[in-house]
Amino acid sequence: MNSTPPLAATRFGQPRIHLRITDSTNRVARELASRGAPHGTLVTAEEQTAGRGRQGRAWSAPRGVTLLASWIVRPPNPLLSLSAGVAVAETCGPAARIKWPNDVLIRQRKVAGILVEARPQEGWAVLGVGLNVALGLHQLPADLRERAGTLGLARADIEPTLARLTSSLQRWLEAPVATVLEAVRERDALNGQPVSWEGGTGRASGIDDQGRLLVELSDGSRQKLDAGEVHLV
Repeated sequence: MNSTPPLAATRFGQPRIHLRITDSTNRVARELASRGAPHGTLVTAEEQTAGRGRQGRAWSAPRGVTLLASWIVRPPNPLLSLSAGVAVAETCGPAARIKWPNDVLIRQRKVAGILVEARPQEGWAVLGVGLNVALGLHQLPADLRERAGTLGLARADIEPTLARLTSSLQRWLEAPVATVLEAVRERDALNGQPVSWEGGTGRASGIDDQGRLLVELSDGSRQKLDAGEVHLV
């Protein structure tokens, strides 16, 4: 651990705890949240040994090339994952698209993943983001190279990218629900595309006012998905 500032609320992204190496920034942030760390507390790391995405998958992150960060959010926001998706996409630039519910793509390649772990009964959530800032695709396992993407920046750009992302997160977490939904719809990577999920297949047709994915089925009916993983077919 490089620094352990006192856990007193100042602004979003502060206090910050930076680790050279950890198993998971989300795990550290969960422990801090359970001990009362304030809204906006940020945990970052140069390297993770057991980072996770959705469905318990590993998040592969070579040392020093990926932005690895987790923020404590109080109270939990029901649209937290989508608000974060807008903030990450905004940070990545105009070509970035949001793949419901928790990925950000550039040219159909995943540049960022979002993992929200909420404890509503305790009044907090942890928002984890992994963003490939300076990653070279050759650094990844062969089975990930066809799907992964990167901003293609330098290692020195990780801190400025983190600063932009933190500022964007603060704005989007405070934005009205209708504004968040409009921003997601503008960057929707799935709208109009054939998709599959554990329960079937169909064609994505946007999101509703609760942030659920709408899917048109072959029989003309419509299904609303409020959780789970969706794949482009």
